[in-house]
Amino acid sequence: MPDREMATGRTVPAVEPGPLGEVAWVALKLGFTAFGGPAAHIAMLREEVVVRRRWLSEQYFLDLIGATNLIPGPNSTEMVIHCGYLRAGWRGLIAAGTLFITPAALMVLGLAWAYVRWGSTPEAGWLLYGIKPVIIAIVGQALWGLARAAVRSVFLATVGLAALVLYFLGINEIAILFGGALAVLLVHLARQWRGSSAAMLLPLGGLPLPALSLAAPAVPVSLLQLFLTFLKIGAVLYGSGYVLLAFLRRDFVERLGWLTDQQLLDAVAVGQFTPGPVFTTATFVGYLVAGWPGAVLATIGIFLPSFLFVAAIEPFVPRLRRSPWTAPLLDGVNVAAMALMAAVSWQLGREAIVDPLTAGLALIALVLLLRFKVNSAWLVLAGGAIGVVVRLLGG
Repeated sequence: MPDREMATGRTVPAVEPGPLGEVAWVALKLGFTAFGGPAAHIAMLREEVVVRRRWLSEQYFLDLIGATNLIPGPNSTEMVIHCGYLRAGWRGLIAAGTLFITPAALMVLGLAWAYVRWGSTPEAGWLLYGIKPVIIAIVGQALWGLARAAVRSVFLATVGLAALVLYFLGINEIAILFGGALAVLLVHLARQWRGSSAAMLLPLGGLPLPALSLAAPAVPVSLLQLFLTFLKIGAVLYGSGYVLLAFLRRDFVERLGWLTDQQLLDAVAVGQFTPGPVFTTATFVGYLVAGWPGAVLATIGIFLPSFLFVAAIEPFVPRLRRSPWTAPLLDGVNVAAMALMAAVSWQLGREAIVDPLTAGLALIALVLLLRFKVNSAWLVLAGGAIGVVVRLLGG
């Protein structure tokens, strides 16, 4: 079925509608076990909904990745919301997003309480020591499967390679995504209109990040202003956690004066080492500036746009693939997204695989995933347990 879909340009969003409880279980499991950032979250989601449960075809899942890269917000969270919507309608959309976000938000809230009470975040390195190499293996497995669907020609492979090189040269990732889409569309149109191959075009300029505001002095914390600020960030933010850091610093350190730089870095660190979406950094910031009400409003504010964006674009995803105008754009975004995912995996791998034990964990996990199809959640838990044991033994 997936091969025929790729050949005809048609995709099937879901096998059939399914029970809400199944959607809830998948989202909740990912919410507790999806460590490692967006690339790892998407890899684990793919295993659940494409490989194990067959809700979606490989090609349709890839097209969802492309579509979410075209809208603002946390991509992995939006992917979970998409899959819940496809499987169980509006109830699935709400349940999937809420249950994926809630475990991380609660963990971050607990860490924020500890931070305020004792002045520092609890040490998590002993846990991540064993989890990180397993995450690298999970992302590697997903890349292997998704790349076979994304890279369907020498030209697309060239675009992907160019995207990879541009990323390591420091070009803005949003420019790379849209540049890849534009390159494939232009070459597709040139071949159609002139009947000949055209030179590959790829924009080299990065899109500038918004300038840091040097605005007003600190003002008393307003819950409404807190909510609206996070709502704005969730509605306009493209890119990685580093882009989120720039937005948070501009608003909460420079413009409002509600946080110090050190508090902001601690907030981002907590978002990185807890499972689930990195955007739960907002929960930490909200608690620091306005306690429990602030944590709740910040979390709702930053994630609410994702639910709305997914609901708005979902009916158009199949049309993107069927249209002769937008299908090349989607192909370009897909192959550029795979290149970015590979680049991030390489960078994370250098940080995660630091000695023979972590190298062995990554290799064993990859074999178990590719050869024996072991559930990645169990591998994450096993990796964390091994990390704890090694640290307790002083290894």
